[in-house]
Amino acid sequence: MGTAQPSSATGAAGDVETSSDRTLTPRLPENQSEKDGDPSPPLPDSASSDEDYHTPAEEAEDQGDLAAQPSNVESIWVAETMSLPREVAFVVLVCMAQFATQFAMGGTINILHVIGDAYDISEPGKLSWLIAGYSLTVGTFILFSGRLGDAFGYKKMLLVGYAWFSLWSMVTGVSVYSNYVLHVFARVLQGIGPAICLPNALAIFGAAYPPGHRKAMVFSAFGATAPGGSVAGMLFSAGWSRVWWPWTFWGMSIGLAATAVAAFFVIPAPPQKMRLKARNWREVVVELDLPGAVTGILALVLINFAWNQAPITSWANPAVITTLVLGFVCVAAFFYIEVRVAKRPLLPMEAFSGEVGFVLAVVSCGWATFGIWFFYVYQIVQEIKGIPPLLSVAWFSPVAVSGAIAAVATGFLLGPAKFSPAVVMTMALAAFTIGIVLIATLPMDQTYWAQLFVCLIVMPFGMDMSFPAATIILSDAVKKEHQGIAASLVNTVVNYSISLGLGFAGTVEVHVNNGGKTPEDVLKGFRGALYLGVGLSGLGLVFCAGFLLKTYWNPRRKRDQERGIEEGGKETQA
Repeated sequence: MGTAQPSSATGAAGDVETSSDRTLTPRLPENQSEKDGDPSPPLPDSASSDEDYHTPAEEAEDQGDLAAQPSNVESIWVAETMSLPREVAFVVLVCMAQFATQFAMGGTINILHVIGDAYDISEPGKLSWLIAGYSLTVGTFILFSGRLGDAFGYKKMLLVGYAWFSLWSMVTGVSVYSNYVLHVFARVLQGIGPAICLPNALAIFGAAYPPGHRKAMVFSAFGATAPGGSVAGMLFSAGWSRVWWPWTFWGMSIGLAATAVAAFFVIPAPPQKMRLKARNWREVVVELDLPGAVTGILALVLINFAWNQAPITSWANPAVITTLVLGFVCVAAFFYIEVRVAKRPLLPMEAFSGEVGFVLAVVSCGWATFGIWFFYVYQIVQEIKGIPPLLSVAWFSPVAVSGAIAAVATGFLLGPAKFSPAVVMTMALAAFTIGIVLIATLPMDQTYWAQLFVCLIVMPFGMDMSFPAATIILSDAVKKEHQGIAASLVNTVVNYSISLGLGFAGTVEVHVNNGGKTPEDVLKGFRGALYLGVGLSGLGLVFCAGFLLKTYWNPRRKRDQERGIEEGGKETQA
């Protein structure tokens, strides 16, 4: 995934390989004894940057001594310094970032109507804020959280993310003593926790493993935890809803706090190239691009708020229009700052190209479709069919199995099978389209084992195929120095699109459901929202077709040109 090829440097102390994303730790030769019986190579101090940690070869080079001598040290990756039990614990604790993110999503949507009843709220537009508000901040803060990880350390920010996630999960449960507004506010702030955790968890894996099958497997494991986390959250919340639903969030808070403590002791902190070296607040502002971060976050929040609030208050409400206009003003300010002002832009414009735009558009369409599907399939199952939360978990359990299979299949297609990421992305959009069409056209009296079951099997393939394929395409499309931005962009678009898609769908729903006065009208509104998802996934397929044509046309034209040059050279020689 865009990993730089290591180059070797020979110094007075020996040969050392270096790489932009690899962790260097000294390994003693086999014939040299270990002191104090410690078999583990020492790791660099987590508080120091890789500029402060030098291999013997680098020290020799700094002193101008480049004489070749026998090697006593070789470079290794952090994962290679761990015993198997510790590596398993390391992978589990890092994957908890993805697992907990989806756990909080699935756990909430399964008891959406239980929470609504506690606050005497039943309108889908208001209930959707419990999902949209969470996804909004997950998507909005990811890009800036990646910059914070670069500046302060990936492990430190992962721990901060777990702690923040735990705190606001606790507040979300406590809101039962207050009102709906506090619950939504707490859910919005809860989403900042996953936004901090996700990019830094991925960065830790990227720095800990060399390119190869083990790295592919841990990234596949990271993706495979998503559907499992969602179903686990559904089961957890369904159980506590039979006792008292706030324990869903209090239990989550306790689990996240325990995860943070365990991660502190188990996860090593790999040295990084970029560490914050600012000497005053002005330099901090420049290094972190705080003006760009503030305007960018405000733009995303305001635009998303307008779209998700409009179904509740209508587009005629001046507050909605004003918020939307201010959001676009912030968008303009953000791009002005990034292009003209920022010395270290949060989103370098040179990282963008037509190819990047294609991929982001496809991802946006696919995951907006998923957000609509996820919310409205639950509305149909629980509100129209009357299925209780605990039985809903059983109905949705195939998602976990299908998601695990999809993750392994994606790893195989992108790895040994050598499928083009563009082809895998097209397969993902086809899965999104099939899944949303099946639920949009679902007859209410049909058995579970027909369209509903099939759509639950198919939809996870869209999720688990699109994310790694998009990450690889963007990784190949941007320069080496923008690799972190590529991964963060995909994460941002995925989560923000879920929230924004719900706003689009809610607007359609309230315009076609005739006020939701009868069950038939309510179902009509749900179908209208789902048909919007069909349109979005179809648009994504069109983008994929264009991208495939571009992908296959350019190499073919290049080969034809090279063949023409070779033939012309032969004719000249003749």
